[in-house]
Amino acid sequence: MEKFHKSERLCSRKTIALLFEKGSIFYTSLFKIVWTAAAGTEEYPARVAFSIPKKSFRKATERNLIRRRIREAYRKNKKILYEALTSAGASVAFIIIYRGQTIPDYLSVEHSMTELLGKLPAEVSKRDSKC
Repeated sequence: MEKFHKSERLCSRKTIALLFEKGSIFYTSLFKIVWTAAAGTEEYPARVAFSIPKKSFRKATERNLIRRRIREAYRKNKKILYEALTSAGASVAFIIIYRGQTIPDYLSVEHSMTELLGKLPAEVSKRDSKC
């Protein structure tokens, strides 16, 4: 079953602050991703938070709609990321920040999400090989 559990969400203010201080960044067509390697003691290989800037979308209803679409696309496609991270024995924490200026349709969000979830393990392995 494809569920998005509370323990998969990134809620810790300390971890989020650490992400913005020392995290690595990459971009996809719709998103900016700030990520860092996490401790391997997590129940899930990835912990995620979603952000939609208030500067671009003043109404909370618009931000909530975008956030729901992003969360649903992540929930349906996270197995791509989980398989790659578990095979590499890695664990990550990351924030997905929406960069668009208009409310996207679900299909474009899902396409960009699959692009993101395919690119993140490559970024993690590239960073691990440098260390």
